[in-house]
Amino acid sequence: MTLPPEDLLALNEALTRFAAEEPAKAELVKLRYFAGFSLDEAADLLGISRATAKRHWAYARAWLSCALTDEGRPEPA
Repeated sequence: MTLPPEDLLALNEALTRFAAEEPAKAELVKLRYFAGFSLDEAADLLGISRATAKRHWAYARAWLSCALTDEGRPEPA
C-alpha cells in the first residue's frame, strides 16, 4: 500500500509523538507496520506476552487513529 506524501508525513509525525510518550508500544507499531511482522512474531521479538502485545496494539491503533483525525490534531494558532 502506497500512501500519499501528506498522509505518510502525518503518520511519521504522529508516530514520532507516540514514540515520545509510549516507546515500547511505538516499537510494536514499527515492527508490525513497517517490518511486516505478525503480532505473535513482534511479541516474541520484544519479549512480551501475546496478550500484552494485543493490548499494546489496540492502544496504539486507537492513539494513532485519534492523532490522524481532525479531532485529534491541535487547533492551528
